[in-house]
Amino acid sequence: MAQKQENLASKFSWWLIGAALILFVYLLGPILSPFLAAAILAYICNPIVDKIETWQLGKLRLTRTVASLIVMLLVLVAILLLLLIVVPLLQKELSMVIERLPDYAANIRENIEPWLKKNFGLALNFDALHIQKLLTTNLQSAGGMLSDAMLTLGSHGIAIIGWLMNLLLIPMVLFYMLRDWHPMLASISDLIPRKWHKQTRKIALEIDGVLAGFLRGQLTVMLLMGAFYAVGLSFAGLDLAIPIGVLSGLLGFVPYLGIGLGIILATFAGLLEFNSLNQLIPIFVVYGLGQVIESFWLTPSIVGDRIGLHPVMVIFALLAGGQLFGFTGVLLALPVSAAIAVALRYVRASYLDSNLYQ
Repeated sequence: MAQKQENLASKFSWWLIGAALILFVYLLGPILSPFLAAAILAYICNPIVDKIETWQLGKLRLTRTVASLIVMLLVLVAILLLLLIVVPLLQKELSMVIERLPDYAANIRENIEPWLKKNFGLALNFDALHIQKLLTTNLQSAGGMLSDAMLTLGSHGIAIIGWLMNLLLIPMVLFYMLRDWHPMLASISDLIPRKWHKQTRKIALEIDGVLAGFLRGQLTVMLLMGAFYAVGLSFAGLDLAIPIGVLSGLLGFVPYLGIGLGIILATFAGLLEFNSLNQLIPIFVVYGLGQVIESFWLTPSIVGDRIGLHPVMVIFALLAGGQLFGFTGVLLALPVSAAIAVALRYVRASYLDSNLYQ
């Protein structure tokens, strides 16, 4: 009887600890985002740090600190290269679109306005030259954005400073997490009750395998599909091919969001740019081919069914995380989903072996 009461008290204590952790995450959600972002980046980059740490320069072996700094430098260079490539291209292509705005307006009046007038009695009355002048003026006066930013900083200074501090926290936290990754895991492992240690370690390793395969595989698929859509839309003749293609690929972590938003943006850009609706066909071919390549080749071969959840459940997890905890919840959604998927497999196996099922 005493043993049973002790077991119940132990289970109740762990439920209280779990509830306290959930409440802790909920209350501190606004300030947890940089720490969670850094933790996810550290989780993804840790194998690279482990690999670099084994390198030797003659008799000199790289330390964990140096390896962490090298990886952080590589991440920073990759981000800067992406910005230096995409931002000028986006500015150039937007300038081209603005220059051709009168032609777009003429195409709309010639192809779309008669259909709208015939079916809905609507007429498109707008001055394309005036709109072009406004857009060109705003684009050329981008330098004035600094003064606007300063005014915004004056009126919303605390919020912006807080946002910048969170942004600057990410590389700082990332460095310490990469450097001390293995000691941190060892400290957590030491806190687990010994009678549960073996089973907990087994579940944790399975979650690690699921999550690592999913995150790294999904990142590879996103980059490959972004390149594919950018190149394909360029061959289709779309002026905004690179930004739309890259965006379509990078949003691929949410099922159907990347391709859905990409088709909408590409179709809208095509309607403004092309002379006939037939010229939109290559755009749909690119996205259709991309979906086939991603669904039937890239995702199964690189990612596979790593997370063990239906795409609808992945979407629900992302939306639920965002609703409950904001951006922090979005960062937590997939890791928590992976853990839940593994836990459910153990619960199902336990249920099938139980007297209730038998």
